[in-house]
Amino acid sequence: MKESVEKRARQARDQVDKFAERRTQLATAALDTLAELGYARTSLREIAQKSEFSHGVLHYYFSDKVELLTHAVQLYEAVCVTRYDDVVATSDTAEELRNAFSALMAGTLQDDAPLHRLWYDVRNQSLFEESFRADVVDIDKRRQKMIANVVERYAVLCDQPLVVSEALAYATFDGLFQLALLRYHAGEPDAAESLRHDAAQLLDLTIGRTHRV
Repeated sequence: MKESVEKRARQARDQVDKFAERRTQLATAALDTLAELGYARTSLREIAQKSEFSHGVLHYYFSDKVELLTHAVQLYEAVCVTRYDDVVATSDTAEELRNAFSALMAGTLQDDAPLHRLWYDVRNQSLFEESFRADVVDIDKRRQKMIANVVERYAVLCDQPLVVSEALAYATFDGLFQLALLRYHAGEPDAAESLRHDAAQLLDLTIGRTHRV
C-alpha cells in the first residue's frame, strides 16, 4: 500500500513538472513574436501562427494572452536580472567595473533590443492591466536590486560613499537605458556608444565624482 501511494505521488509530481516544462517551452517560443509585435498587437492566435504550436495547445497551457505574456517576461527577466553579476564579482578595481559595466549595458542594447522593448511595453501596459501589475512590480524590484549591486560595489572599490539612494540609482540608469533604446530603434548609429559613455559617467555620479568626461 505504501509503495502504491508513493508511486502515485511520484507520478503526480512528474505530471506537474512536465506541465511546467511545457509552459516554459511555449512561453519561450512566444517571446520572439511578442517582442516583434508588442503586447497590444499580439494574440494567442498570432503567436500560434508564428510558432510550431497550435492555437489550441496555447489555450490549454495558458488561459489568455496576459498569462502567457507574464510567464514569458518572467523567464526573460530571470536571466536579465543576473546580467551584471559576473562583472560585479570579477572586477578587482573601480576602473574595471566601470568599463565592463558600461560596455555590457551598451552591448545588451544592441543584442537584445526587441526584448528590452517588450519589457518597457509590458511595464507601461501594467498601468492599465491590473492582472499582471503585481508581476511587473516584482520584476522591477529585482531590476532595481541588480543596479544596486553594481553601484554599491563601485562605491566600495572607489572607497567612497554612495550619494544616491538605491531607487534613485535605478530610476536614473533605467531612464538612460530607455532613452538609448528609443534612439537605437529610431536608427541612430551612435545610440549604443552614447549609452556606454553616459553609463560610465552616471556610475561616477553615484559617488559624487564629476571630473570625468
